[in-house]
Amino acid sequence: MSLASLFNPFQYKNLTLDNRFVMAPMTRAFATDGIPNQDIANYYSRRAAAGVGLILTEGTVIDRPSSKNLKDIPNFYGDEALANWKKVADAVHAGGGKIAPQLWHVGNTPQGWEPPAPFESPDSMSTDDIEATIKAFAKAAKAAKDLGFDALELHGAHGYLIDQFFWEGTNTRTDDFGGKTIKERSRFAVEVVKAVREAVGPDFVIILRISQWKQQDFTVKLAYTPQELEQWLMPLAEAGVDIFHGSQRRYWEPEFEGSDLNFAGWIKKVTGQPTITVGSVGLSGDFMGAFQGQGAQASDIEELLRRYEAWRF
Repeated sequence: MSLASLFNPFQYKNLTLDNRFVMAPMTRAFATDGIPNQDIANYYSRRAAAGVGLILTEGTVIDRPSSKNLKDIPNFYGDEALANWKKVADAVHAGGGKIAPQLWHVGNTPQGWEPPAPFESPDSMSTDDIEATIKAFAKAAKAAKDLGFDALELHGAHGYLIDQFFWEGTNTRTDDFGGKTIKERSRFAVEVVKAVREAVGPDFVIILRISQWKQQDFTVKLAYTPQELEQWLMPLAEAGVDIFHGSQRRYWEPEFEGSDLNFAGWIKKVTGQPTITVGSVGLSGDFMGAFQGQGAQASDIEELLRRYEAWRF
């Protein structure tokens, strides 16, 4: 493979991208009291001008009282916030870019700021809470389409609410939204995806970000085998997920013994859907270590190309 292959266009349903580079979501908490401002529009328009194929916004929360854990995380509801998000999308499009909001509910992940209601978790939510949350995801998804965004991403990774339903360590429910298997515990996510699909129609691209690791425990596995991965992901693909965003801490590490495929590679193999990979891409070491002052060097582009060949769509 050559480096040029990363610049090949990508097309899936209504989404057409100039290249295969995706800007991953990065929490910034710069939206004063949840309202995105002109600085945020400028931030994303600069990324569009740099030529990235698709921009995934920082997590932006749905309309639930405790959907965020910092007050300046942006909202994706309310007239003022949505009007300003339209300005963000328009600015990106003016720069020739494509953009998708990441729709988020943080679950029970306190950061020192107290929301107006107690944090929600699988074990604390009533059936009515769950139904209202599903509807809130769908409402935000419809807004994303109406505002002119090019796709949307649901945050189902890293120990936040959707992921807390996946994980047996945080989901001990005994009703239809719990269970002993990952397939059973995927019910909440499946219902969210179904509601979102109904809200946006058949051609608007839905991305789902998932991970094995959690911020609460880096060593967690939801699927220990390819068979468990299939039981987890196929119901989600059937519900309407178009692209899976497979997050791992080190993208070069094989996900299961006996294969060189990483998490994104196995997701593609199991589901047949396009995938996004992320996790210290372009670095010689773990990004978490880099954040903690250990430093990292740029990795060899040949390694990225070799890995890319295994899961590219």
